[in-house]
Amino acid sequence: MYAVIRAGGKQYRVAPGDVIRVEKLATGTDGHVDFAEVLAVSGGEGKIGKPESEARVVGEVVEEGRSPKILVFHYKRKKQYKKLRGHRQAYTAVRITEIAFDGQSFKAPEVPKKEPKVKKAAAADEHEHESDSDSDVKSVKGHATKGQAKKKAAPKKAAKKSAAKKKK
Repeated sequence: MYAVIRAGGKQYRVAPGDVIRVEKLATGTDGHVDFAEVLAVSGGEGKIGKPESEARVVGEVVEEGRSPKILVFHYKRKKQYKKLRGHRQAYTAVRITEIAFDGQSFKAPEVPKKEPKVKKAAAADEHEHESDSDSDVKSVKGHATKGQAKKKAAPKKAAKKSAAKKKK
């Protein structure tokens, strides 16, 4: 199951679950995008057609950002003319969640939400409090504890030879 849609002046072949980068979209607060311009729909392998009835493709915004910089360089030889400009195109990454036409609806499987990562410092503090007796033993033996960082010796630079003075 796939559909061909037009967004931002370009055409995209999308299937449920695909993530596409389209030109920057002005979306509402809900984060859902409805692509109204569906050019073609395919229900199975080898079958494609223009949607006679109302077809719709729905997606959800995954991220918004800017593409890597492209350098635009204008140059005319022998005329001392050159101009350098940079450009970063804004994009919206959209995950296709549903394609519906002719009473059929094809939905993408749900993606589990990622849990926010716990900061390393907070996790280290909890771990340090649990094993205070272990760290005391290590410090007695001459090993560094978890709170102390081992200092590495900086590489020594070779002394420079001074230049020989010229004799007259």
